[in-house]
Amino acid sequence: MHNHPANKAIPPRIRRSQAVSLALLVICGVINYLDRATLAVANEYIRADLGLSLGEMGVLLSAFSWSYALCQLPVGALVDKVGPRWLLGSGLVVWSLAQAAGGLASTFGWFLIVRIALGIGEAPQFPAAARVVSNWFPIRSRGTPTGIFNSASPLGVALAPLCLPPLIAATSWHWAFFATGALGIVAAVVWIGVYRDPVRTELDAAERAYLEIDEAGKTAPASGFASWRALFRYRTTWGMMLGFFGSVYLNWVFLTWLPGYLRTERHMELAYAGLAASIPFLCGFVGALVAGWASDRVARHAASPVTGRRNAVVVATLGMVAFTIPAALAESNAVAIACISIVIFLANASSACAWSLATVAAPPSGVASLGALQNFGGFLGGALAPVLTGYIAQTWSFVPALLTGAGIAFLGAMSYLFLVVRPIPEHDPQAG
Repeated sequence: MHNHPANKAIPPRIRRSQAVSLALLVICGVINYLDRATLAVANEYIRADLGLSLGEMGVLLSAFSWSYALCQLPVGALVDKVGPRWLLGSGLVVWSLAQAAGGLASTFGWFLIVRIALGIGEAPQFPAAARVVSNWFPIRSRGTPTGIFNSASPLGVALAPLCLPPLIAATSWHWAFFATGALGIVAAVVWIGVYRDPVRTELDAAERAYLEIDEAGKTAPASGFASWRALFRYRTTWGMMLGFFGSVYLNWVFLTWLPGYLRTERHMELAYAGLAASIPFLCGFVGALVAGWASDRVARHAASPVTGRRNAVVVATLGMVAFTIPAALAESNAVAIACISIVIFLANASSACAWSLATVAAPPSGVASLGALQNFGGFLGGALAPVLTGYIAQTWSFVPALLTGAGIAFLGAMSYLFLVVRPIPEHDPQAG
């Protein structure tokens, strides 16, 4: 047990690279989510200014998700091939320019184009982060760093309604887009300037041993389209795609509808609803951090890294289901907020565990590819959730809408449990 890689002393140079990489990933991730949330925060001002209907705003809010989900298909393989430094760096530039261009929008069509471009630019963030973690951390110690880079998501969502409204009030909604776009350009320069992948020839024996690179220097082989296509032959890939669809669907029900739900279904005052809506996302920030750490502990004692990390995803997702039911049915607003806070804590825990699962279930050359395929499944759920929830709530009420989300998440948990059983082997090019 004491010889376990997780218990080895971390060589100083590796520890420094780990700390720098994670700090940069969190900063980029927070900017990523601030940019996604700017439209939601400035929603009323933009609708009034451009004369948009609620339906048109719904289309704008979901446009990002569709291009983001579709780009997950090629982007994972690209990260594995080109590397995270240049792909995340160029993604940052693209999404920051698209974000700044949102501040120049004066028509629905222009806004639609920049939101689609934002989804394309943001696509490399999380597959690149998974690749960085697999490059710099040994296999049984990847949960904690995965939790850390995932914590940027709820942190960005929680910061947006705190930072952006004062800026909008002091200037106009246009400046919320200009400022966040400029922030991303600065981050892109820093990321490309500072981040480096480990270079095998420059590592000493202790560093290679820590990263579990054998003495022959065998690291991840080059990835290609054939190895990406081969991932679809495995039940594990499909289990992860279907499973993440379920957990992200339920998370996005709350991500997109929570303030509206609190005001319309629970009749909360506007100011109180805003505060009540930010509490669960701060819980989500803690959830991502705790889950990463906890999944490392579970993985160290599990029969295999895949089993340990998969079980962590299943437990967190079933917990989301269990607490969504009283959230939907409780009379008390305080009980509902408490239950929703637990759901979002567990949603971010589930997401952190799912990304760390990708780093151990994938073949060495396909970590970003498998993570991106899982994320593609998840964001199909994320794109569907706001539309289906709105339709069900409009036709009946939010109660069946939330219970539908719980049912979809339950099916996701079962997909992980029964389909994700063993890691995917490295693709042999000779096998076709």
